[in-house]
Amino acid sequence: MKSKVIFITGASKGLGKIWAEAFLKRGDKVIGTARNIDSLKELVNTYGDAILPLELNVDNREHCFAAIQQVKAHFGRIDVLINNAGYGLFGALEETTELEARAQFETNVFGLLWMTQAVIPVMREQGAGHIIQISSVLGIAATPILSVYNASKWAMEGLSESVAAEVKAFGINVSIVEPNAFGTDWSGASAIRTQPLELYSDMKTALYNYFTPEMIGYPAATAPAMLQLVDSENPPLRLLLGKVALPQVQYVYADRLAVWESWKEVSTAAHGH
Repeated sequence: MKSKVIFITGASKGLGKIWAEAFLKRGDKVIGTARNIDSLKELVNTYGDAILPLELNVDNREHCFAAIQQVKAHFGRIDVLINNAGYGLFGALEETTELEARAQFETNVFGLLWMTQAVIPVMREQGAGHIIQISSVLGIAATPILSVYNASKWAMEGLSESVAAEVKAFGINVSIVEPNAFGTDWSGASAIRTQPLELYSDMKTALYNYFTPEMIGYPAATAPAMLQLVDSENPPLRLLLGKVALPQVQYVYADRLAVWESWKEVSTAAHGH
């Protein structure tokens, strides 16, 4: 199989780093971005010129476009873009400051938007490409105490589904990857937590106690799935990762359909004719 040029944002740790190494091991070229590329030295020392480390803050639109052009000049093409950069914001909506909410959207939504916008012309010129957006099962089934994070993922889901239809004729595929909880530091050092209000403490405790060790996936186990997704000739628009995700989504959609069905007469009457 011909090696691919794969651009991964947020490749310094967690799932991004695991995927970067999986691609490198099989002979692909990888562009790994981080706000501090010192975190990518280990991969550079092991894989040499096969990895191009780039310092990038996806919040900056100009830097996103410049990074895409730099990679095009360096490798000649970009076969896959994996928009993985993002972080969790833990806290109830009432606890969330304006700065925290805006920063969450700057990275999780606008960062992804800028990178996607920048890579489309390159992939269109090639006549092929695959844009992979890293969402979350929470982009389908929201949970309390992560309201703004949920909102950011729902926003990128709608954006990506629409873009998928816009670019299909150019030979570009779009996939949205929706992991359940995995044992990374996404909920630890990488997360931002709001200043807590006591009235939400019981709800937070209940949420955190809900996740048993059995429900937390092993990060390394996601690598084969990502390899298969990248290699697919007809990749899905959405791919769930982890055994908890599908049952959760099935439950949520069954409930939604039941409620919509129970209000069908009201909905139909609202049409007016």
